[in-house]
Amino acid sequence: MTTSTPDLDTQDASRLSARHLYWMGWRIARIAEFLDLPRATIDSWKKRDAWDDASPSQRIEGALEARMIQLIWKDAKEGKDFKELDLLGRQVERLARVHKYEGSGKESDLNPNIERRNAGEKRKPARNDVGDEGVIQIVEAFEASLFDYQRAWYRAGQHERIRNLLKSRQIGATWYFAREAIADAVETGKNKIFMSASKAQAHIFKHYIVQFVKEATGVELKGDPIVLANGAELHFLGTNAKTAQGYHGDTYLDEYFWINGFEQFRKVTSGMAMHKKWKQTYFSTPSSVAHEAYPFWTGERFNKRQKKADRVSIDVSHAALKGGARGPDGQWRQIVTIEDAIAGGCDLFDLDQLRLEYSDEEFANLLMCEFVDDSQSAFPMMTMQRCMVDSWDIWRDWKPFAARPFGDKPVWLGYDPAGDNLDGDGAGLVVLAPAKNRNDRHRILEKHRIKGQDYEEQAGFIEQVTRRYNVQFIGIDINGMGEAVAQLVAKFFPRVTRYRYTPDSKAALVRQAQHIIERGRLEFDSRDVIIAQSFTAIRRELTASGRQFTFTAGRNAQTGHADLAWATMHALNNEPIDVLAEGERGGAIMEMSE
Repeated sequence: MTTSTPDLDTQDASRLSARHLYWMGWRIARIAEFLDLPRATIDSWKKRDAWDDASPSQRIEGALEARMIQLIWKDAKEGKDFKELDLLGRQVERLARVHKYEGSGKESDLNPNIERRNAGEKRKPARNDVGDEGVIQIVEAFEASLFDYQRAWYRAGQHERIRNLLKSRQIGATWYFAREAIADAVETGKNKIFMSASKAQAHIFKHYIVQFVKEATGVELKGDPIVLANGAELHFLGTNAKTAQGYHGDTYLDEYFWINGFEQFRKVTSGMAMHKKWKQTYFSTPSSVAHEAYPFWTGERFNKRQKKADRVSIDVSHAALKGGARGPDGQWRQIVTIEDAIAGGCDLFDLDQLRLEYSDEEFANLLMCEFVDDSQSAFPMMTMQRCMVDSWDIWRDWKPFAARPFGDKPVWLGYDPAGDNLDGDGAGLVVLAPAKNRNDRHRILEKHRIKGQDYEEQAGFIEQVTRRYNVQFIGIDINGMGEAVAQLVAKFFPRVTRYRYTPDSKAALVRQAQHIIERGRLEFDSRDVIIAQSFTAIRRELTASGRQFTFTAGRNAQTGHADLAWATMHALNNEPIDVLAEGERGGAIMEMSE
């Protein structure tokens, strides 16, 4: 008796394995060879157990049973194992409903929500209710949509209280965390709070969530905040600390290196997630080492609060954090460059083309996660970040989606054209709402970067903008193909002002812009970080002769030349300085030639 039991167990295990392999499409001969058993034995099991007569649901149940038992008996389970067990359990429940339906033919046995809706008084379905089936669809769609580096974020989210990511632009971080948040919210009922450098940026989370749930379940989530049927609340906030207080839940802070007054807002963010069940997620492209958030990223802020003997060393190099690591300050950090994203399966980029479209500094900062060294900049990053505002909250007279976004109010255009090499220097255009007086602020309503277009196409683009705005001034740099563009623009806007650069006149443009910016008289939306980057790239350098200083951002024809910054300065230059009377500018060629 004692010796036959192992043989019986072994035989039963082989019998189950043979059945599963057969249902997977293996032939009898291959199964016998794989299990090292006689072919006649496999064939007799097949006939006695009626393998061919099994229904699809019976075959699936057998596979579910085998996999669940395998996971249950696994000693050291990982987070993904518990997730898979939970998913398999839901499939078992779904099959149980299928069996019940097979016996009764009632649709309510397939979907309990139907029975609940039909019971008692007829009521409207609960708002934002995706149902049990919807929860499964959302979670499955989320887990099936991830790149490898996003799976690392997912794994960290299972165990880490604080995640802190330095990442390249456009690798799907906001998209990912929106999906992660809604998948967890429908399962657990936990609140989610999304914050960013502007309310418009925070509402990108909302757009991604609504779109994702609609695609996965057909249900369109509504409301602001969105309140799910299970009670979870999803709040979408800007960086107004007063409006952000009073909530509690898992917090997501997007582009935090571009938030002015970060330290104050960090206190609000961490306060909303103070209970141990809530988690905090910070992610951003880097800005300047002078930013308030830099000590938070490096751990210097943590060390300042410790006794000297308790201070720790935190390696925040790319080599140390490429795969993600938890530091002694309790933060899990990771750096994901655009090259890391491509290696992790993201096939959305053409690196060679991006190197043409961005200057070396912009590429390193926005795509390779390197902080800006703005010590020699004419416009330090912290100075530019004070210009960044939440336009959704404070620009009440601008309607970006309207046919006439600024109505009939006047605007000024500044344009820095592309160079002669269409694959090199890009063109920049800004639409500036001018200040009403010396105490008012100029506002950059729109910015555009144009690559690979000839002068006719560039002029045509400017003409399209003039149809949407009441344009009172256009300033164009006439170096490169700028003169050709200006000639075409003059046909529909005869008062175009031409700029021809000299070191002295460049310095005059920079001094005027510095004067305006340092007095807090320039604003642009917090999402437009490329404008700040463009200004920061401008540095004071000696001319080739070594006899004079000038301002420059470019080094060769294959890098950008701070086009948006120069375009902005062309528009700002229409504001008269004190010695000039209003209206003295326009129609002239400003001598700015080297």
